[in-house]
Amino acid sequence: MGKVMVIGCGGVAGVAIRKCCANSQVFEELCIASRTLSKCDALKSELEGTTGTKITTAQVDAGNVEELTALIKREKPQVVLNLALPYQDLAIMEACLAAKTHYVDTANYEPEDTAKFEYKWQWAYREKFEKAGITALLGSGFDPGVTGVYSAYALKHYFDEINYIDILDCNGGDHGYPFATNFNPEINIREVSAKGSYWEDGQWVETEPMEIKRVYNFPEVGEKDMYLLHHEELESLALNIPGIKRIRFFMTFGQSYLTHLKCLENVGMTSIEPILYEGKEIVPLQFLKAVLPDPASLGPRTKGKTNIGCIFIGKKDGKEQKLYIYNVCDHQECYKETGSQAVSYTTGVPAMVGAMMLMNGTWNKPGVHNIEEFDPDPFMDALNQWGLPYQISHDPCLVE
Repeated sequence: MGKVMVIGCGGVAGVAIRKCCANSQVFEELCIASRTLSKCDALKSELEGTTGTKITTAQVDAGNVEELTALIKREKPQVVLNLALPYQDLAIMEACLAAKTHYVDTANYEPEDTAKFEYKWQWAYREKFEKAGITALLGSGFDPGVTGVYSAYALKHYFDEINYIDILDCNGGDHGYPFATNFNPEINIREVSAKGSYWEDGQWVETEPMEIKRVYNFPEVGEKDMYLLHHEELESLALNIPGIKRIRFFMTFGQSYLTHLKCLENVGMTSIEPILYEGKEIVPLQFLKAVLPDPASLGPRTKGKTNIGCIFIGKKDGKEQKLYIYNVCDHQECYKETGSQAVSYTTGVPAMVGAMMLMNGTWNKPGVHNIEEFDPDPFMDALNQWGLPYQISHDPCLVE
């Protein structure tokens, strides 16, 4: 059917690329592009002979618009799937504009020098993408991503309006290390050490990091401590889902993780402010990333399950309704299939599905759009088909 270019070759990209290759009727060709060509070549060698997808590789600096534009024009993909660092989102969008190529990502743009998680920088490209006749699909991971699709699906099939959404992200897995992160440590630690916030009655309510804690009994995982964080999909869902009064996001953390994180914060290792060391400028958080276990290495040792989903409260025909849509993923099963643990898997699968929606024309809306702005049904069907089946409860336990 067409060609996709995947930018990035980490844990999430590895899952997405493997899923693209398993879906060779849609992804007839695939170019893996990254700063480290050897990683791209190694993955190509592993997959060749197991797929009908033709694979090529390329070295590129995703932050260099001219270099990336030249590569996209040379390779001529129909879709660029951005699985690089969030700092590079705008450069990749600029290159897609110049090459008139559809764009998909899994996380919003973040300035490298400021821990800000907002869509405004990417939403500013709406008119440019619309005029170019191409689509930018923002946030096609799990959260953001599937959580937005769940919201659109709930609204379409179960509610006239949704008043309350609680997004619950539970990782019940154990990797055996005293401290490690399940995705890019630099992004993970910036996210969880930032102030929390939630949307209520038309405005943001800000909290201190980890200030609000709840305990929840997750299906197939059990009781876990979870903490309120800011997360980017709150911003778009507040805009796109009618009737919203409050949206919150909670993520689970174990005590060992929190204790180590606090210690690292106290000694300055989570700072994103550059310091001089032996005449060289280094960023403490980037140094910390270099010494922590690579998230891609956690697959063989991580056991347990994830449970990610949304609890909705709203109205249908004037009556209050409750609904819980969620997915449970087993770390070891994910590793057997893709060589990655479930945190990478739950992001990589919907990344492939989002690219497929644009590639096959199922979703076709020029401009810059968040995932909940599209028809959720084909995406939900694809989640069932490609490894992330959803479950529905009509009588969930609510979060205080």
